[in-house]
Amino acid sequence: MTMAAALNSALDHAMELDDKVIIIGEDVADPAGGVLKVTKGLSTKYGTGRVRATPIAEQAIVGAAIGAALGGYRPVAEVMYMDFTAVALDQIVNHAAKLRYMSGGASPVPLTIRTCIGMQRFGAQHAQSLEAWFMHTPGIKVVMPSTATEAKGLLASCIADDDPCLFVENFAMVFSQKGDVPVGEFRIPLGEAAVKRAGSDVSVITYGAAVHTALEAAEQAAAAGISLEVIDLRTLMPLDWDTVLQSVSLTRRAIVLHDATMFCGPGAEIAARIHEELFEELLAPVKRLGAAYTPAPYAPSGLPFLPTAADVLAGAKQLTG
Repeated sequence: MTMAAALNSALDHAMELDDKVIIIGEDVADPAGGVLKVTKGLSTKYGTGRVRATPIAEQAIVGAAIGAALGGYRPVAEVMYMDFTAVALDQIVNHAAKLRYMSGGASPVPLTIRTCIGMQRFGAQHAQSLEAWFMHTPGIKVVMPSTATEAKGLLASCIADDDPCLFVENFAMVFSQKGDVPVGEFRIPLGEAAVKRAGSDVSVITYGAAVHTALEAAEQAAAAGISLEVIDLRTLMPLDWDTVLQSVSLTRRAIVLHDATMFCGPGAEIAARIHEELFEELLAPVKRLGAAYTPAPYAPSGLPFLPTAADVLAGAKQLTG
């Protein structure tokens, strides 16, 4: 399956198992079936009462989904691009994330918000990686898959979770990533990282689309005699610190790589925690690689923005030199 088909499969199976699972968002119903065709065929199969297309109103989409979650449903709300979560930020961080805490645990919010990081060819308002905003907000889980298999397994776990989950897809990977995906019920537990490539010299801690940058760099590094271990976090909150620290305790060097802005990005917290826990074992300071501190430049401009495999390789050579 492509990642789009895997996501569709997860949604289809969840709706088949539980009639309280509903989908709400712009263009999610047929014939559109979502801007990336992730919800294609679901409104035809389950009806427009359960797959509800909406106006362009992100705050209303998320607000209605929160209300449905409080009413016993398991809504999957789609916010077409991650940039547009800013419009619904009050609903997400002041309502969805806090209601369980404000009710003494009596009001869980089993809400999944699907959103997508776009591409630079769509311009600066359709290409931002804003996951650090939500990692900084207690009460919401943040998930970013890197393969089709993980997309299905992690989305299924988000839908089944009793707390709000932000599930972040990547436009470039929805059709480029393809693999063998289980067709039936399949879940990957939240909060468990995966070692995508074993190595002994440098741990590269990453997630989402940057996993593939790291794997490309690992191939190049191997040719240069450097062994990179690639850790795919998969879930940013809760974050699998055990896997991260175990890897770095073995390699004693680390690079934290992501496509979010490097300044105040997720890598800052990860690097700080590694330094706090393993300072005496490290052979070099943790290196961070992320996007430049600028709005995403329009792709045809050719301006550098996202970290590349060459950047990772250069960082690995610096740490091992």
